[in-house]
Amino acid sequence: MPSDEKPYKYEPLPIPTYEEAVGSSSRASTASNNEANEAAVPAEREGLLSAGDDGRIPEPTRRQGYRPPASVEDYRESMDQQHDTFLNQDAEPRDSDSDDEEARVRREMDELDMEDEPRNSAQSAWGKRISSLSQSLHLPFRWRWKWRINLHVPEGMRERIRWPTIDANFCIILGRMFALLLVMGIVYLLFVSDIFTNAAQRMAGQMFDPESVRVHVQRVASATRIEEHMKVITKNDHLAGTEGDYVLAEYVEAAFAHAGLEEVRKDQFGVYLNFPKVGGRKVEILGKDGAVTWSAKIDEDPIYTDPPKQQTPVFHGHSKSGDVKGPIIYANYGSREDYKRLYDSGIETKGAIALVRYYGSQGDRALKVKAAEDVGFIGCIIYSDPGDDGFVKGEVAPKGRFMPEFGVQRGAVSLMSWVVGDALTPGWASVEGAARIPKENNPGLVNIPSVPLSWGDAKFLLQALKGVGQAAPEEWKGGIPDAEYWIGDKSGPVVHLVNDQDEVEEQPIWNVMGKITGVEQKEKAVIVGNHRDAWVYGATDPGSGTAVMLEVVSIFGDLVSKGWRPLRSIEFASWDGEEYNLIGSTEYVEGDMERLRQDGFAYLNVDVAVGGTDFRAAGSPVFKKSLLRVLNRVTDPLKNATLRELWDKRESMLMGLGAGSDYVAFQDMAGTSSLDFGFEGPKFPYHSAFDNFEWMSEIGDPGFTYHQMLAQVWALLILEYADRLVMPFDIAAYSASLIAWAQDLQNYVENKGSNSEGNPWSIEPLREAVLQFAVDARQFEKWEDEWDAIVLGGGGFESSILSAHRQSHNTRMANFETHLLDLEEGGGIPNRTQFKHVVFGPQLYSGYETSFFPFIRDAIEARDWELAQKQVVKTADIIKRASRKLVGN
Repeated sequence: MPSDEKPYKYEPLPIPTYEEAVGSSSRASTASNNEANEAAVPAEREGLLSAGDDGRIPEPTRRQGYRPPASVEDYRESMDQQHDTFLNQDAEPRDSDSDDEEARVRREMDELDMEDEPRNSAQSAWGKRISSLSQSLHLPFRWRWKWRINLHVPEGMRERIRWPTIDANFCIILGRMFALLLVMGIVYLLFVSDIFTNAAQRMAGQMFDPESVRVHVQRVASATRIEEHMKVITKNDHLAGTEGDYVLAEYVEAAFAHAGLEEVRKDQFGVYLNFPKVGGRKVEILGKDGAVTWSAKIDEDPIYTDPPKQQTPVFHGHSKSGDVKGPIIYANYGSREDYKRLYDSGIETKGAIALVRYYGSQGDRALKVKAAEDVGFIGCIIYSDPGDDGFVKGEVAPKGRFMPEFGVQRGAVSLMSWVVGDALTPGWASVEGAARIPKENNPGLVNIPSVPLSWGDAKFLLQALKGVGQAAPEEWKGGIPDAEYWIGDKSGPVVHLVNDQDEVEEQPIWNVMGKITGVEQKEKAVIVGNHRDAWVYGATDPGSGTAVMLEVVSIFGDLVSKGWRPLRSIEFASWDGEEYNLIGSTEYVEGDMERLRQDGFAYLNVDVAVGGTDFRAAGSPVFKKSLLRVLNRVTDPLKNATLRELWDKRESMLMGLGAGSDYVAFQDMAGTSSLDFGFEGPKFPYHSAFDNFEWMSEIGDPGFTYHQMLAQVWALLILEYADRLVMPFDIAAYSASLIAWAQDLQNYVENKGSNSEGNPWSIEPLREAVLQFAVDARQFEKWEDEWDAIVLGGGGFESSILSAHRQSHNTRMANFETHLLDLEEGGGIPNRTQFKHVVFGPQLYSGYETSFFPFIRDAIEARDWELAQKQVVKTADIIKRASRKLVGN
């Protein structure tokens, strides 16, 4: 609790008596001098109180350099005498006494005009006060009070001037008024120059040492509080749009409000979602007579039985409703290459149902289904093979990290590398009254039904394929015991696949928002986000991120309660609907696009905060320098090394961004530089009911040590971008990355055989653009060195003009990636125009993977060389434009 005692106390200054003041005079320097001075005091006092015969102080009692002040009457008398002399200058010659008197008066006047200040003399009391004030305020100048009025009257005019009589009290009043006006003017100039206001704005009325703030956020991050949040988050299943999701949204909203965030609210959107019906999913093997010979279990056994808890059924989000029958054909990982191999082997796929396994050469489950649809399959079943995620890899859940026999990976099959957000409102927010396109033949949705299965169920399908068609090649074989891997063909066993579900076109979902307003550029924002919805209990995905974010919110709320404020605003967001198709974050961006393009400085995303013990990060190259600085501050106590040391030991790199989480709309649509990070490791029971609190507390992160570390990293990164005077974006790293990616693109094109086909292809425009940007980047970063020299070398003083330049510098730096967007009419990657960033984008047929220069790569993938060349020119022109705007041209 704050103390009632005042923070600053001043002891009363001792006021000396007159005798003490006289006795401590600086004129007495030694004991012998004191005795001599004491003997001289009576004589001196007598001299001061009595004048000589001519009214002047006797010479013996006059101090060295002393001159008695002239009174107004003395000044008038002297001027009258000069006036009389001037009038009688043509009269009779004066005697010597008159000449002596005139010379004396003239000498007295000249002495009044002289500057009688000895060399190295002390300043006046007022000058000392001003000088002291300037020193205490660390002003960029030293005050020297040297004002003096010198009157130089021409020799011939002195006798003609008759000076007016001025009352002494009037002079005192006039002098005081002048002094008052002078002080007011000085204070006004100080405040106009922003000496005080800049500092006051930056410190929000209270001084906080930035380094002390960083130490504080690391010290107070609490594993215990994170664990308590995790218990609440995983208490119920909370699929997007359900009651459990809404209850958790209210919990997050209350946590935001309790921390003191401003403008805390729930933003609701109405979006297209599907939900499984009880008994609505079937996978059955039919006999030749059409009778069911085997039925899949499909759903996982209940995890909690005492007391029982609701557990989300097994299904695919955004899957197609359907009831289909056809021969089952095994197609390995379901990649386009796998399906091509079936075609090359003469295996007919039209009218069949595909059986494929998760992971492998096609990591995106939606593209497994899409590729099956493209070659004529009428349904798709995806299972977790123990060779990829199961006992073959290690101990299974609940005692280990891998998927057990009847564990099932849920997930969405919406085409997020083609359309993100609500599939019915691509490009605009799903608010009430918004226009919507049909879900039939929707570019963001697949058109064949699909369901996920456990390997315990898939084993029976593979056993039924034994001896049918061709044996699977060795690299297609998984790890299911008692099953031989055969591909099958049209003569194989018939499977009945049913996917009957509820589909709601405007199902409510809720983003929870809150902010801390900045004090210098409050309209500029660093956005901090994590999604809240989960397929079941979601301890790892995304509960670890949600729990850590709530701890970070608590840390910053505590800082604000102590008077701290960032330079730029911090906006916290708990997204909904991410698991379906990154819906909540995308709808938010689409509804606030112009503001984000202008004022969104950075987006920091955490999805899975703790899935292992190795720190990973993916994002724009601008984060490289500051990320490494933060990792150097945080220590892994279990490995006894900093995260930076461990990062370097693994030779880790900042990876590119695909379409795996909520950063997509920020990076690829709004042009807000984005960073996604967390701890990764071996697999965890991904999207299954086994990903729960007990698993996390016993297997995933006992003691929540890595959760605490990530809270430190996250809080420090927020301070980097919200509270450093100069935004620490690494423009040089971006330049180096562009050069490397351009060379990679050239190698990619050569591998595609562009030259051998005689195509009109040249990467030269892009090469010139990235090299020009390298020059501009070096010029741009020189300004920061100059700012350091001026401000830090000048004791921390920053003028209002320099402050405005710095803020402009920050804005141009933050808007650099906004200027890398293709914002012309109809702009964006052809056929998926939501993605407008010419450098980053998801790969067309591998949504989780990054595509560098996606405009160009998509055209090359289609082998449309004419379009590819046009995209080279367009990309080069946009990079040149962004480069010019960066340096202010």
